[in-house]
Amino acid sequence: MPKPTVLIVDDEPDLVELVSLTLGRMNLETAAAGDLAGARRALSSRSFDLCLTDMRLPDGDGLDLVEWIQQQNSRIPVAVITAHGNVECAVRALKLGAFDFVSKPLDLGVLRKLVASAIKLSETEDASEPPTVRLRGPQLLGHSNAIQELRELITRVARSQAPVHIGGESGTGKELVARLIHETSPRRDGPFVPVNCGAIPSELMESELFGHRRGSFTGAVSDKIGLIQSAEGGTLFLDEVADLPLHMQVKLLRVIQEKSVRPVGDRREQPVDVRILSATHKDLHELVAQGRFREDLFYRVNVIEIHVPALREHAEDISDLTDILLQRLANRTGLPSPTLSAAARSALQAYSFPGNVRELENILERAVALCGGGTIETQDLQLRTTPVRASGADTGSAGALPMGPRIPEDSPGGVLADRLENVEREAILQALEQTRYNKTAAAKLLGMTFRALRYRLKKLGIE
Repeated sequence: MPKPTVLIVDDEPDLVELVSLTLGRMNLETAAAGDLAGARRALSSRSFDLCLTDMRLPDGDGLDLVEWIQQQNSRIPVAVITAHGNVECAVRALKLGAFDFVSKPLDLGVLRKLVASAIKLSETEDASEPPTVRLRGPQLLGHSNAIQELRELITRVARSQAPVHIGGESGTGKELVARLIHETSPRRDGPFVPVNCGAIPSELMESELFGHRRGSFTGAVSDKIGLIQSAEGGTLFLDEVADLPLHMQVKLLRVIQEKSVRPVGDRREQPVDVRILSATHKDLHELVAQGRFREDLFYRVNVIEIHVPALREHAEDISDLTDILLQRLANRTGLPSPTLSAAARSALQAYSFPGNVRELENILERAVALCGGGTIETQDLQLRTTPVRASGADTGSAGALPMGPRIPEDSPGGVLADRLENVEREAILQALEQTRYNKTAAAKLLGMTFRALRYRLKKLGIE
């Protein structure tokens, strides 16, 4: 089997020699070009597994080469060598389609990791089996144009190491999209570490993300590896990144720019090799305008943006999703898969699903319990009709809490109390689901104190 070959594009002989020696020890062959013209001739005359180019060249810059490679529809990963601290150029390169970047002076350990990931990507694409066949775990369901386009975008984005921001309403499957990006990327054998930024108390966030050294604060009885370092070689997924406090946004910005972290109480920064994906149901553009999210961090995490469509935007998938989810529920319970009446199926098709796929799952699970193993009728679905919003909750449909049935003004007091209790129970359960059952975060989302939430949980019998 021939050795993978790397094209080094740089007009500094010393740097070319250093990189060639380093890659030679990785059992890779190298070729060199001193300018853009030479690089284009080399790329046109033979195949390479990676192109590593300096930003400044005698007849242009590395961005021109990145753009030219994309125009040729070449699948050669190209990485850019940038001047130290010149993150703007690095971001521009990633937006143009560069695989990754490395800063001068070269850290050979970082360079080796970058090259290994790029070579792994080339080997994956040379394999006869398409990447989508090898996915592990949940899949992106649906056959609509919107979902097919999303699948194709995931496949393209997976080739890069650029930060990706995933936007969309609550319940659309943003974490699933992040997992699929990881699973189809050369990092798939590394860890996928999801972090809910809204569920970590502010005072613990730095220690949780960056780790700490023994004795750095009261209670730090031993060294602790942070969540960022635990994603080494893999992917870090920052869910609800908009909930990061401003002081943590500054620290995250440095992680992205310098590819290193400093644990609490440590004097030295430690290099990390992670790809950062982020998501939120909020409008980051609006938060930047309000001064609640740093503009420089926004441009770092939003190098590539993916929008996950709301369920109502691909309503043609509702019927297929319903059948698949019902079959999953049947497999989980060991019971035969229930059937939907024609009226129930029509009601689902006409429903707007403010809670998206997550709400569809909850509706069907409740309906299966209510129908008693028979046919699911419209009344078993208990589709909500009146919006219920908690104090301080997001006013968009993405942040809507569960809706209860419309309550007539002349309802008897006992019935009204029962219905209000049901509304309250569903609102609390939805908040707990959104915060992954972190009661402190759920109380904040609902606009109440932790003690008040604990009282309501006990009153309503919610474990």
